[in-house]
Amino acid sequence: MPVGHPDFGRLLPCTCRLAEMSRRRLAHLRAISNLETLKDMTFDTFVPEVHGLPPEKAESLRQAYEAARGYAENPSGWLLLKGGYGCGKTHLAAAIANRCIERGQPVLFITVPDLLDHLRATFAPSSPTGYDERFEEVRAAPLLILDDLGTEAPTPWAQEKLFQILNYRYVAQLPTVITTNHELEEIPLRIRSRLADPAVTRVVAILTPDYRQAVPADHSDLSSLFLHTDQTFESFDLRKGELPKEKVENLQRALEIARDFAADPEGWLALTGPHGCGKTHLAAAVANYRVRQGYPALFVVVPDLLDHLRATFSPQSVIPFDKRFEEVRRAPLLILDDLGTESATPWAREKLYQIFDYRYNARLPTVITTATPIEELDPRLATRMLDAGRCTLFAILASAYRGGPRRRKKRRRG
Repeated sequence: MPVGHPDFGRLLPCTCRLAEMSRRRLAHLRAISNLETLKDMTFDTFVPEVHGLPPEKAESLRQAYEAARGYAENPSGWLLLKGGYGCGKTHLAAAIANRCIERGQPVLFITVPDLLDHLRATFAPSSPTGYDERFEEVRAAPLLILDDLGTEAPTPWAQEKLFQILNYRYVAQLPTVITTNHELEEIPLRIRSRLADPAVTRVVAILTPDYRQAVPADHSDLSSLFLHTDQTFESFDLRKGELPKEKVENLQRALEIARDFAADPEGWLALTGPHGCGKTHLAAAVANYRVRQGYPALFVVVPDLLDHLRATFSPQSVIPFDKRFEEVRRAPLLILDDLGTESATPWAREKLYQIFDYRYNARLPTVITTATPIEELDPRLATRMLDAGRCTLFAILASAYRGGPRRRKKRRRG
């Protein structure tokens, strides 16, 4: 090259070696990405039409499929896929990677915890790759796909490395795909500010339940709704002729409120009253109505819920705590029966508060029943139930239902 040429003095590979170097680089990136185990996750094997889903959930899945497919054909900007466990995020992200590799385009696909482990491993004396080399390989990847953001240990070092990677790619406008099961509000502010920029990132929310569940979401092993299948609005007894007129009218009003909530679940509904007054029947009727309409509903007695959460710490448990906890916290419709009957340990109070606080801020439909006076509940829970802007609080005045007199069958004389 002549003096003054931009490439004067630079070492450049011979053109006859470029193809071989490109092949080696693709093979190296594929090995790091561990895409061999995800080679079957393609757009052809993804099912964008799932039978039995409510319309808005089916539409969210179709839109996510179309967005990922379009991105794979022209990777530019950032694509953020968010949704619950098993909704298809990783499949779509891997499909993008596999499609690009088919065309010979370099792509680095890696789960966030694995990425951080790879970076830490470079500090070992036996590491064949230095930290700077590995970090730059990730930071400047032509297309980077980060799977499961938010599942990493949130140490200051981990957050710093993630911010450095994402900030570099944000400024350089490098194509990036990210999947997460967290809401943006739960992601650290510095990273969230990059993800939330609509000029750079397209956010696609997938609302479908876990593909890998053996049973539908409304039949979760957490739910005890199957014990209340006979408790519907039609079978609710107003107990006319048994109760005074004002209490019958009170029951009628409770029935109307529960029916209205079931027709269009929005905000919270809290039913109070003595044991046996009909609270559980109405709460179960709400759940049964929604399930008949094709929507998921999680019905659980509060002490049973806490037992299910504790059981995840057992070595024999096949479900991790965070997955079980998220199943409850993010349920499209959650019915918590018999609040106040649980063992009030600090751990139990903390878990219930976390569930209440998340659903309150996310405005997720929730039904609560309790026989405990509101003023005797944990104040952190009570304040949310007493917010008239978010929660309809209704007190049932009827006494415990004892059932009608049993008729004795006449014995036939032989």
